[in-house]
Amino acid sequence: MKVWDDGYTMTDPILYDLVTGVIGGLCIFLLGMKHMSEGMQAVAGSRLRRMVATLTDRRALACATGAGVTALIQSSSVTAVMAVGMVNAGVMTLTQATGVILGADIGTTITAWIVSMNVLQYGLPFLGVTGFVYLFSKNERVRYTFMTLMGVGMVFFGLQLMKHGLEPLRHSEEVLAWFSRYEPTSYLGVMKCVLIGAAVTAIVQSSSATVAITITLARSEIIGFDAAVALVLGQNIGTTITAYLACLGASTNAKRAAYAHIGMKVIAVLLMVPCFFLYMRFLERVLKPDMDIAKQIAFAHTLFNVLLVCLFLPLLTPFITFLRWLVPDRPHKEVPHLTFLDVRLLDTPAFGIQQSLDEIIQMGGGVRKMLGWLRQSICDEDGAEEREKKLFHRETVLDIMQKEISEFLGSVLSGSVPHDVVEEARKQLRIADEYESVSDYVVGILKLDLKAGTLDLSLSQTAKEDILRLHDRVSCYVEMISEAVSVGNTEVLSKACTEGDIITRMMKDLRYAHIAKLEQKDASALNCLIVVDMLQAYRKIKDHAFNIAEALAGEK
Repeated sequence: MKVWDDGYTMTDPILYDLVTGVIGGLCIFLLGMKHMSEGMQAVAGSRLRRMVATLTDRRALACATGAGVTALIQSSSVTAVMAVGMVNAGVMTLTQATGVILGADIGTTITAWIVSMNVLQYGLPFLGVTGFVYLFSKNERVRYTFMTLMGVGMVFFGLQLMKHGLEPLRHSEEVLAWFSRYEPTSYLGVMKCVLIGAAVTAIVQSSSATVAITITLARSEIIGFDAAVALVLGQNIGTTITAYLACLGASTNAKRAAYAHIGMKVIAVLLMVPCFFLYMRFLERVLKPDMDIAKQIAFAHTLFNVLLVCLFLPLLTPFITFLRWLVPDRPHKEVPHLTFLDVRLLDTPAFGIQQSLDEIIQMGGGVRKMLGWLRQSICDEDGAEEREKKLFHRETVLDIMQKEISEFLGSVLSGSVPHDVVEEARKQLRIADEYESVSDYVVGILKLDLKAGTLDLSLSQTAKEDILRLHDRVSCYVEMISEAVSVGNTEVLSKACTEGDIITRMMKDLRYAHIAKLEQKDASALNCLIVVDMLQAYRKIKDHAFNIAEALAGEK
């Protein structure tokens, strides 16, 4: 037992309660943040996807999107990583990503305001009620809504545990003396606090957690308001470590997006440090003296990030030019990614499912290119050898893409995702499989054409014309359905059914005509067999394309 000068005793059980209270409370807080994020994504997933779909190079819109998304998913780190992943996949420009990251800096401050609410004592009852509804509700939307609310309860309960765990330290002169060594009474002291805040946040990889700890320390009167503000400045830098780790091994543009996140935070903090004492005097004037210290810290956190956005938003173009100079393009051309998929998006299923759709749209474009190359090969146009290599290579690429989609969607579905995401994932898995089958049959037709040439059985002009007529009809059919996939047109099924029947009748008529030629001995048996097999392959392409239309419409 240790006795402090004021008579307060620190026993082993109290020390045990202190350590477990702080660590346990922090873990419950982080788990609550995770439930809040996942629940909100499940409830507002379609809204989040629409927000990202409206992104343009207009910096204000990108900034607003970043703020809105971060406020909903409660993590600037996840938003920044998502932006890096989308830039790496090539579906978001550097300007858009930088605007989103700027907005995330404002959106993340809502966590500090949630933490500052004086309702910590109600955290456990709130957790109990919302958790009960979450566990036993059958309605999915209600369930995920209460999952979000349950996360809020866990946040408050975790903060309450941390607060109780830290209370004994108020009576420790040694602890208070240690903290006093890092009081921001000078510029050196400010820098010490900034570095400590940055280091701890980089280790925890959650500015929400470290801001919550800072507010709890201030509430327990272990640190003062000025020390809390200085720590929060450092925590703004430390949170960028997640985006930096996400850009390792990524494309040049993705690295620029991560460095933009780091650079803006570091520059803003370095500009704030010389003005720190002026900033504190300004806060003292605008904040009421009787305001809760937690709300004062939340206000300071928000104000700093608003000032950061006001500083960089007008300077976004020259800042991006600076990034291009700082991270120059590689001397050799970067190998493009086969897919739009990025594991960085697995923490945000609402965005991950959209990226897998972009991947499928890319598969549809690949199939249409293959059909165009196939027509040229059948017509015996120049450059046949190079074109054949491109066809075989594209078929291999589509095989890989289909495998990556299956693995990615499997990872997405392994988390807590709502029913509509599950259904969308199943639909996408089927469409990807059908596109891969179409590519197989396109290559199969090319092989039959090459086989005819190898056996010195050149197709007659009539046979070529028949095949090309069917080819053009099937190509238009595939293009129609691919366009429907890209815009989400579920009403394409009726038109696909009608057009599919026409193609089937056309194929049967052509097949009958060529078999009749064989019976009349106007064509060799082998030649006729190759033509009939090619016609059958086109029918198979039509069938798989029709299956895509069915999947898109939610049939089967």
